[in-house]
Amino acid sequence: MTTTLSPAPPLRLGDLVVPTPVVLAPMAGITNAAYRQLCREQGAGLYVCEMITSRGLVERDRKSLQMLAFDPGETIRSVQLYGVDAPTMARATEILCNEFGVAHVDLNFGCPVPKVTRKGGGAVLPWKRDRLRAILTATVKAGERYGVPVTCKTRKGIDDDHLTYLDAGRIAEDCGVAAIALHGRTAAQAYSGQADWDSIAALKQHVSIPVLGNGDIWEADDALAMVRRTGADGVVIGRGCLGRPWLFGDLADAFAGRESRALPSLGEVAAVFRRHAELLAAIMGERAGVTDLRKHVAWYFKGFGIGGEVRRGLGLASSLADVDHWLSMIDPAEPFPTGELGQPRGRQGAPRDRVIMPEGWLADTCGLEADLADAELGISGG
Repeated sequence: MTTTLSPAPPLRLGDLVVPTPVVLAPMAGITNAAYRQLCREQGAGLYVCEMITSRGLVERDRKSLQMLAFDPGETIRSVQLYGVDAPTMARATEILCNEFGVAHVDLNFGCPVPKVTRKGGGAVLPWKRDRLRAILTATVKAGERYGVPVTCKTRKGIDDDHLTYLDAGRIAEDCGVAAIALHGRTAAQAYSGQADWDSIAALKQHVSIPVLGNGDIWEADDALAMVRRTGADGVVIGRGCLGRPWLFGDLADAFAGRESRALPSLGEVAAVFRRHAELLAAIMGERAGVTDLRKHVAWYFKGFGIGGEVRRGLGLASSLADVDHWLSMIDPAEPFPTGELGQPRGRQGAPRDRVIMPEGWLADTCGLEADLADAELGISGG
């Protein structure tokens, strides 16, 4: 059953106004300039660049600089920044604002990847409240010099016995953070199980800054249900849009109070897939771009009866001609597989027995003196 909502108010992040309160979550290897443009063409919202490590940016790492690519139509440049050191985060923010024209900086404290948490980074860092406060204070101050709002994203905590999100929300508010996004899972859950939307509601009651909800939004109706249940000021969309950039059109309609929802035929999905290929080829070169698109094949055509040969062919394509050849073999009239609606997409996995952390990490909440340099690795969101 389609849910409707009165037109939602815009999301206000400092002086930045996002008419549709929807944010594309940064996803490593996914939300490059091509994918952000594709999503923007389908709907409306704030589209965040792939996450950049602060140390990589400050040290002028070539890969970090290459990731800071924007298409001409990207009027609001938004970047998620990851780091563990306050001065480095502040310097990276200055570089983003001054040299790259970035208008919004988001900080990631939600990564559950063991190679990051074992060094004290990602979703375990908010346990060290003073470290979190120092990072937020320095980064917000750096953004203020350019009139750029800073937001942050976190998880509920390390596990059910070590929750941090309410303290993190209050610290963020005290430090002048413009909004906080909460993924309703702990680091121990990773991407498994069900997101706890009640924690988002609790955070909304706990702070006065805007709160964005993240977790288990697979359809536009899920977004409306989350907002109704939690009072959240907007939503963050991650895995739900994999292979489905038209979800942003559905979300724009939903938050405008319109009931229309897209159920694209196979031919229409193929056209979006082909557009994605073109955009990737434009920024990476044809061979590299089409090769990069291979990982999207399973997501785009999930539930469609295109056959194993076509799936394999698209999964091995290395040119636009290859893409066209295999797409010519599908039935464009095949209807959208409605059985896929509301189903999880992307990584899921199982919960972890324990979250790997530095020895003695839980002994206290002070972390200003800790050496966390090794925690700043190439990581993938949260």
